[in-house]
Amino acid sequence: MLEVGTKAPEFTLPDQDGNPVSLSDFLGKKVVLYFYPRDNTPGCTRQACAFAGAFAQFKALNTVVIGVSKDSTASHRKFADKYTLPFTLLSDPELTVLQAYGVWQEKKMYGKVSMGVVRSTYLIDEQGMIQAVMPKVKPDTNAAQILELLNQ
Repeated sequence: MLEVGTKAPEFTLPDQDGNPVSLSDFLGKKVVLYFYPRDNTPGCTRQACAFAGAFAQFKALNTVVIGVSKDSTASHRKFADKYTLPFTLLSDPELTVLQAYGVWQEKKMYGKVSMGVVRSTYLIDEQGMIQAVMPKVKPDTNAAQILELLNQ
């Protein structure tokens, strides 16, 4: 995973509507960049809904929330509609950004080893520098942890 104090890797990925979104679009704002394994799974849904529930607080703190997974834009659109998610979801089926941010890793589940997204969150400052790195976050407390950091 990337280090605090380093420049966040620039990227452009399609959002849930197929529009290109770049990290540099958000210079001047803080960015919560959270990586999650899959749309419509229990943990990912709880995490997304927690961010949605705290969205007004993030907005008040000049902070945008962006979720990234390898799901398709169509899957993201359905997920966002189903749970009324007010933030951007980016599709990375080629794993470019997932790998650049070090969240595509070997995982062990029920004794099987496979590659997948390790649920992780980065807080990026207004100049595009990494302010916080949170590997292996818990879906239920991730949004609250970030708000706590932002309010320090």
